[in-house]
Amino acid sequence: MGHEIIVNRTGRETRLAVMKDGQLGELHIDRGDKHGAVGNVYLGRVVRVLPGMQAAFVEIGLERAAFLYAGDIYPEFLEDGAAETKEPDDPEMTVAESTPSSKPRSGHPPIQDLVKEGQEILVQVAKDPISTKGARITTHITLPGRYVVFMPTVNHVGISRRIDRDKERRKLRDFVEKNRPPGAGFIVRTVCKGKPLAEVKQDMDYLIATWDHIQQGRATAKAPKCIHADHGLVLRVVRDAFNETIDRMVIDDRDIFNRVQGFMADFMPALRDRVQLYRGQDPIFDTFGIETEISRSIGHKVWLKSGGYLVIDHAEALTAIDVNSGKFVGKSSLEETTLAINLEAAKEIVYQLRLRNIGGIIILDFIDMDKAANRERVYRTLEEALRIDRARTNALKISDLGLVEMTRKRVQENLVQSISETCLYCDGRGTTRSRTTVVYDILREVQRESNRHKQAETIYVNAHPVVADLLYGAEFDGLADLEKRIAKRVVVRAMGHFHLERYEVYAR
Repeated sequence: MGHEIIVNRTGRETRLAVMKDGQLGELHIDRGDKHGAVGNVYLGRVVRVLPGMQAAFVEIGLERAAFLYAGDIYPEFLEDGAAETKEPDDPEMTVAESTPSSKPRSGHPPIQDLVKEGQEILVQVAKDPISTKGARITTHITLPGRYVVFMPTVNHVGISRRIDRDKERRKLRDFVEKNRPPGAGFIVRTVCKGKPLAEVKQDMDYLIATWDHIQQGRATAKAPKCIHADHGLVLRVVRDAFNETIDRMVIDDRDIFNRVQGFMADFMPALRDRVQLYRGQDPIFDTFGIETEISRSIGHKVWLKSGGYLVIDHAEALTAIDVNSGKFVGKSSLEETTLAINLEAAKEIVYQLRLRNIGGIIILDFIDMDKAANRERVYRTLEEALRIDRARTNALKISDLGLVEMTRKRVQENLVQSISETCLYCDGRGTTRSRTTVVYDILREVQRESNRHKQAETIYVNAHPVVADLLYGAEFDGLADLEKRIAKRVVVRAMGHFHLERYEVYAR
């Protein structure tokens, strides 16, 4: 079935699915009220400098101030600093992945010597706001194109390692060196391999003109202001991921189709015919079986084909993925059964990480295996599956407890967070107090209220209907005994609009 990109637009929501051999490989969602800011360039104002954190907060016009780490402040702010760059390992880099290392260099000046409160600075968003954290920004601007990434603030030329022929590497390096502006740099992407130099030059000229436009906007703008917005979701994917390996792209919206056609006419006319307008009557994601796959893949529990399952829990600082045997009982020994489940789980875990865009610290809890050789085999399977992941990952060996500690580069909110909101009933805890617990809380509160109002004859209790039923049902003996002890009548009333945990106790 090959590789396909399917685009659906419903109202202000745009969804893009990357299908690989009929399986959902990636899912991206962009909504009108929640656009990603990664790659956007802003003129910001420093609102607070924190020497203790070696960071500053910068107002760029988003809901929360952005976070600027001292290590992300680059040469234009230093007298003799030199940026360190890393050539890309991946042909489909994001803006954040093409940025030089953000680790503070030896002898890096303190943040208070680099920026001052009230100062206006040009910054680019490297990581979207996530949860309660503001956007992560850098002063090192990178402008991704189809064939190259332009770095106007870094004097460097890099060639993707995946272009492995020395002759072609030298030809591309010499060409870029000859045509780049003084003091600026480029990274040549893998997709540039075998392309005519005229197309590379066109891409370079486009990015240089974009930077000139940004500089002009900076000269007249007043902070905070967005000076340059990166392409929307669909055009970003076309720019970064559409190549000869994509068999077709099917779009159900005429406006998006026309914009993609225009972009491809300018940058990849040879692939333009692979973009199609969907004319079917059924929703496009139903036709391609994507809705069913989304429902299966983003739940708390994910079933494996063998009958085992994964449980995926998101905490504030990390994501925990637990592997369980479920219905799978195997055919031979316990060790072989465990190995089979863990091998299947390792592949499914990597698939879930990519599909859900899970990042940060991740703990994988495999089923315990006695043999070191089996643990090594599972780890190698996990490592092999991670190689196709475009996000940077680092996984440690399986511990004696069957745990794998790993990290995955996080640039945006994960998929589940982006399409969900905190439960209004449990307030994000995932549980509520049981009805029995609420009943005993009420009985104790009745006793307190009786002591506060000794002259009252009646204590009234307003509670959720299921709690009221329990008070007059299984817990009635306890209620009757309490009435005798306090010498007061207790009247329980069911309130249909109450939260399960809510109750009111008062005397009259």
